[in-house]
Amino acid sequence: MSYPISAQPQGVQGYMTSNSSQWNSDVFDCCEDMGVCLCGTFVPCILACKVSQDFGECCCLPCLFGSILAVRTGIRERYHIEGSICKDWVCLSFCGPCALCQMARELKTRN
Repeated sequence: MSYPISAQPQGVQGYMTSNSSQWNSDVFDCCEDMGVCLCGTFVPCILACKVSQDFGECCCLPCLFGSILAVRTGIRERYHIEGSICKDWVCLSFCGPCALCQMARELKTRN
C-alpha cells in the first residue's frame, strides 16, 4: 500500500555548517612569513608547485590552466573555510601572488 507524499525534503542552502572556519591569515598578510612572501613575489611558479605538492597533488599541476583555482577551492573544502569559487577566482585573478602566499601559509599552518 502506498502513502501519498505529504512533504518534500527541503534542499540545503550552501554547504557550510556550524564547524566552518576562516583562513588563518588574510590575503594581504604576505609579510607574516617572509620566506613565502619572497618566493611568491619573485618565483610564484615555484611557490605554486610547492602549494600543489603540500596539498597532496602532483607538483606539476600548476602547469595546467585553472588548476590553482581548483587547489584553492580544495583547500577551502578540506578545512571547511567559508567562501565560494567565485571569490576564489576574483582573489586569484586580481591578487594572484598574495592569494598564493595565503594558500601556502594556510597549508603550512594546518600540516
